[in-house]
Amino acid sequence: MAELQEVQITEEKPLLPGQTPEAAKTHSVETPYGSVTFTVYGTPKPKRPAILTYHDVGLNYKSCFQPLFQFGDMQEIIQNFVRVHVDAPGMEEGAAVFPLGYQYPSLDQLADMIPCILQYLNFSTIIGVGVGAGAYVLSRYALNHPDTVEGLVLINIDPNAKGWMDWAAHKLTGLTSSISEMILGHLFSQEELSGNSELIQKYRNIITHAPNLDNIELYWNSYNNRRDLNFERGGDITLKCPVMLVVGDQAPHEDAVVECNSKLDPTQTSFLKMADSGGQPQLTQPGKLTEAFKYFLQGMGYMASSCMTRLSRSRTASLTSAASIDGNRSRSRTLSQSSESGTLSSGPPGHTMEVSC
Repeated sequence: MAELQEVQITEEKPLLPGQTPEAAKTHSVETPYGSVTFTVYGTPKPKRPAILTYHDVGLNYKSCFQPLFQFGDMQEIIQNFVRVHVDAPGMEEGAAVFPLGYQYPSLDQLADMIPCILQYLNFSTIIGVGVGAGAYVLSRYALNHPDTVEGLVLINIDPNAKGWMDWAAHKLTGLTSSISEMILGHLFSQEELSGNSELIQKYRNIITHAPNLDNIELYWNSYNNRRDLNFERGGDITLKCPVMLVVGDQAPHEDAVVECNSKLDPTQTSFLKMADSGGQPQLTQPGKLTEAFKYFLQGMGYMASSCMTRLSRSRTASLTSAASIDGNRSRSRTLSQSSESGTLSSGPPGHTMEVSC
């Protein structure tokens, strides 16, 4: 496995006032399915996994994750973990457009590239953070390599293959909408798109005028051709590590994430439905997501002394148990956020735990 390039770079602006920009190294390695580019921040910490991210369609690692990882409260996390940000093939900044007829990897094959990255870096375990298509890729990887995944944060995951009705709707939409508009509809809610906020204008411009839009379309097609992950609660096909499922309360993928939650082990899975976050919680609510991520890491035994400062000031995280309507679902955990107090409280039977610093 040969290294193609190694470039020393730094972030475009400091993470915090007065803080030295964090050094990063960008690498590209060959895999059985082509070259993949990834950027590493920080140095490995003894006995700690790397945080590995994978972005959604229409984005790269910067446009998908930079607002989250540059958020002030996130700095406590990134000081304790090395980070690996993976760009799907052809999505990295400055990527050349693939030639006509290029066979883009399937999402399963994208997952099979990750062992090459970890082997190159000599990392043994990861905590994965994925959005949309990236959440699917990390889930597939975790199914194939469970011993190397300590935890997963999956935002907007849809583990199901498209049914024929979905395909028909997709084809009809394709007749009247451009690729960029279809991808925007995948990333954001209709309410957000109609509101045309500054954020929507920014990402519409990024996607519509992307020089690698042809590559983006190939990634989009791979996502729409994904196989069903076939999760089954109590079955052999399941995620065996702690999982935090995240979705906005108006996100296009809300139903899919709720269904995914019903199929995973309730003792290992937390479900975070975020208010006022739209389709991309990591962009619109980085503070709330950072809080939840810290709590998730503490549950895994890391960062035990971390202060939940934002929780103690203004927010509530509720850990509730829910059963399905038809009785087919077992009890599951739901982690929801509001802004009414500074406690972590469970639903029925009503146990409450104070969190302060």
